[in-house]
Amino acid sequence: MISKKGGRPHSRAASAEASAPPWSVPVKADAIPETGLHRDIEAAADICAAVANLAEVRAVSDLKASFDLSRAGDVVHVSGRVTGRVGQNCVVTLEPLETAIDEPIDVLFAPVPEEGSTAGEERRRRTEDEPPEPLIDGTIDLGAIATEFLILGIDPYPRKDGVEFVPLEAETEIPHPFAALQALKKQSGGDEP
Repeated sequence: MISKKGGRPHSRAASAEASAPPWSVPVKADAIPETGLHRDIEAAADICAAVANLAEVRAVSDLKASFDLSRAGDVVHVSGRVTGRVGQNCVVTLEPLETAIDEPIDVLFAPVPEEGSTAGEERRRRTEDEPPEPLIDGTIDLGAIATEFLILGIDPYPRKDGVEFVPLEAETEIPHPFAALQALKKQSGGDEP
């Protein structure tokens, strides 16, 4: 599963691994020329509805992504942006609101090294901290990448502009459970057990 540097996707995206992605735009790694490849993709209304269902939001619209793919040996670098509009409910007022998403994409893919091979360790050193995503069957799915990064960009606690959660003020004196008994005890004049 794809992650931003330093973090994993929240639980809404975790279920994406278990089923086929709602948006699939496969690109074969060996079809990427040495000069690189640029792809712009846009989701149809039915795909937006499926992505909204996956993300557990009211609606997704204007879902677009732009990608630049380049190869260095067997490693593929995918960079670009995903944009869209997400319909959610304000967590304070429960009123509907729409949020603009604009997320950068920067991911490396590489074939899974064979067991016992040193290629994986060498590749990890070349790609800094985070290991590359596995390149499965030599194919990169741009639709799945766009979907995952869109979901990463969704605010899990959206609020309308200017709305703030204000907790209820607690009473200054909260009677304890035995306050009535203590009052009776004081009236009878007894402090004895």
